[in-house]
Amino acid sequence: MATSFPLPVTQDLSTLRAKLQGLLQFLRQALSISNAHTVDFYTESVWKQLVDLPPETVLGVLRRSAAETEAEARPSEARLLAEAEMGSGITNFPQIFCETSQKLVSVEAFALAVRYYSVQNLGICTPFEQLLAALRGNQKQRTGENVKPDEFMNLKKSHEVQVMSELISSIADYCGIKQVIDLGSGKGYLSSFLSLKYGLKVYGIDSSNNTTHGAEERNRKLKKHWKVYHSRSKLDANGLALKMAKERKVQDEIKYKVDIEGICNNSPANQGKISTSDFLPDFSDSVISNIRTQVENLHVYSHQEENLCFENTFSLRDLLPINAVEPTSLQTSERKMSEANKERRKMISKSNESNIYSPLTSFITADSELHDIIKDLEDCLMVGLHTCGDLAPNTLRIFTSKSEIKGVCSVGCCYHLLSEEFENLHKESTQDKWGFPMCHYLKEERWCCGRNARMSACLALERVAVGQGLSTESLFYRAVLQGIIKECYGITKCDQHVGKIYFKSSSFLDYVRKSLKKLGLDESKLPEKVIMDYYEKYKPRMSELEAFNMLKVVLAPCIEALILLDRLCYLKEQEHIAWSALVKLFDPVKSPRCYAIIALKKQQ
Repeated sequence: MATSFPLPVTQDLSTLRAKLQGLLQFLRQALSISNAHTVDFYTESVWKQLVDLPPETVLGVLRRSAAETEAEARPSEARLLAEAEMGSGITNFPQIFCETSQKLVSVEAFALAVRYYSVQNLGICTPFEQLLAALRGNQKQRTGENVKPDEFMNLKKSHEVQVMSELISSIADYCGIKQVIDLGSGKGYLSSFLSLKYGLKVYGIDSSNNTTHGAEERNRKLKKHWKVYHSRSKLDANGLALKMAKERKVQDEIKYKVDIEGICNNSPANQGKISTSDFLPDFSDSVISNIRTQVENLHVYSHQEENLCFENTFSLRDLLPINAVEPTSLQTSERKMSEANKERRKMISKSNESNIYSPLTSFITADSELHDIIKDLEDCLMVGLHTCGDLAPNTLRIFTSKSEIKGVCSVGCCYHLLSEEFENLHKESTQDKWGFPMCHYLKEERWCCGRNARMSACLALERVAVGQGLSTESLFYRAVLQGIIKECYGITKCDQHVGKIYFKSSSFLDYVRKSLKKLGLDESKLPEKVIMDYYEKYKPRMSELEAFNMLKVVLAPCIEALILLDRLCYLKEQEHIAWSALVKLFDPVKSPRCYAIIALKKQQ
């Protein structure tokens, strides 16, 4: 690594496994709630099977729990959370589920357990600011160009790209690395930003050719916009010095006379002894200092952002009075400068070829050979912003198996698309690398979440906004429709999706008719009265569905915590990994999938 500043201390494998064991103990009973499908809520009598409480009680407690902050937690809850934090875990909690029926009997204890087993309260996260400070050491923050990415992307994406690119740049500097591989690069926002702002050589790999083609066009437009923005910003930053120089020109033409020939004939050694004040006697020391600072900043800025091809820098000669240099000397100098600039532009153009974003199309698996995809592969970082399904765990596997990849920063999403090793044991499969589980402990436990539970994990927020998301009415419509399909058409299992018909329907009757038509069922055989009778039959039980869906939502962060702990434990099990951590990168209100898995390898 390029520097030797210690990174934050993280929890070791044994501590993480202990937390994982406690979480599993809770989920063994709670997972039945996550895996129940609201489509089958009435046809399978889900509430009666899983909950032994009135829906009004569940709704009241969960709403109150969601409104309470940790500081406002009741003394009894605060004491139980403190005891759990000391290591006793769920064993000190009140009884949550009935031992015989396995039904939920205490929603208060359920809400308390969910709070404890969220990522935030498990204490497994490394603070983002602490990590950045350690990566930078005593170096100044590398800010790059002061540009607003929300000018070319939405606020959510802008927030994600700014935060993650800052971290990746810091990791690259820490490791002395210039090459980055962005897996699942999509539209190329992160890749383009890393390349243009921080001068990193980025390969963005996506499985969709249409996506990478669009990313190329977007990157081209972004570069054009960036150049205009950069030029404007640079002119604004140096406007003061230019204005000062122009204001002095008229005065200097009258008052300022200097024997430029004598100066030009001085030897290089003698020239080095002449101070700026000798050239500019009518300028105050503060003015000269200001001009010198502007020029120095401009040249430093040009070197830092050389990959952007901005060469409109000004020499001290540009700021001198017009009669400070003889015309013949000026013309000769400019001719030489013109030739030098041509050569410099050629050099910069060649250099820029290594500091660009290159979109590539390839389907990435854990066994992908990167040398076949990237011909000039070198020591690099592998990153992924919201890598979908198995791509997130495969990113970690590629990182651990390829010597060229020195670090990884992965933010996953779409948990419902993960492949699970122990989900369909009755089906034969040739797949040997699964999305879940990854770590030895969960493999030994043969743990399976199930698709519905993983789907509910996608609802996870750092602070759950209870009652938001899919409206209760849309869920209610679909659950009642399932009853109609089962009882009127004899179809006990309907795996087809009706999609977003709810949002295109004017009423329940309209919803049912449109849905039946989409499912290929004869809707004309059902009179309006029959359809509305089903609506009236289940409407009094709508609160059950609302309460149950709320249970699923508040449980979602625990499913996400399990998936993230699995990935972190996997990295901790690898002997050649020097450091690994879970970091909350984003504001969860702006970006619900806010957690990143970060790891660095040991120095060779």
